[in-house]
Amino acid sequence: MHFTEVNDELVESFRRDGFVVLDQALPAEQVSELHLTAEQLCRGELGAVEGAPAPESTDDVLRRFLCIHHPHKVSDAARAALHAPRVVETLTAVIGPNVKAMQSMLFIKPEGKPGQAWHQDEFFIPTRDRSLTAAWIALDDATVENGCLWVLPGSHRRGVLYPDREQDDLRFDCTVEAFDFPYSDDDAIPVEVPAGSAVIFNGYLLHRSLPNTGRHGLRRALANHYMSAESLLPWQTVPDGIHVGKHDYRDIVMVAGTDPYAYKGIDDLARPHSRPDKDGGCDR
Repeated sequence: MHFTEVNDELVESFRRDGFVVLDQALPAEQVSELHLTAEQLCRGELGAVEGAPAPESTDDVLRRFLCIHHPHKVSDAARAALHAPRVVETLTAVIGPNVKAMQSMLFIKPEGKPGQAWHQDEFFIPTRDRSLTAAWIALDDATVENGCLWVLPGSHRRGVLYPDREQDDLRFDCTVEAFDFPYSDDDAIPVEVPAGSAVIFNGYLLHRSLPNTGRHGLRRALANHYMSAESLLPWQTVPDGIHVGKHDYRDIVMVAGTDPYAYKGIDDLARPHSRPDKDGGCDR
């Protein structure tokens, strides 16, 4: 369901379906700034991106990338998007007054690039209080043709993490998929949204995306992940392999309220890196 303002109906829809669409979450000028950020990141103008593929020409540099993790570490525009007022207002309504972010992901997804198989974000980012929530912000109009999100409404309600297995379907870039859940592909619905809209969804919601089969054009999106600041975040490692302990990952950004664990300080561990092609695996 689409909403233009945060209200009780939005919260009820989120609880029932596991997702809502927030129209006009970012203004057009902020979307344009993030387009520029994507170009700067892919060209190395904001610093090195670990795992970045070598461009064959200056014209195709964006089309060499599928996803860049943690753009907020080097981009003012990406960091500002973590604090987007309409998104944060929605997050405080569905999570609570104290909210922290721990990850941003900039998807480029050119023509021919794959999507992601069925998965639950909480499988990859385990929170102790099940408060993980994503804000998937469209930077281009997201359609079935160019690889929009698909969701299984209500699949979050059991609060169950379904088993995972290796898969080799070339439509998807990751080698892991969720399976053995009580839904079929026929239950899925596409979430087509215009640029600037945000899909806000629960960390237990089963979702996927299909390849960009459009004849031309990118399907750029910024996916930010948030949770209650009142919960510990037991991530074990960050992409470069640094062990951060099994209790509380502190490379975070507060976006609302207060941090009950501020006395621990903030770490600076993660760095921008490019998701490898399927042959190289997937770390999300």
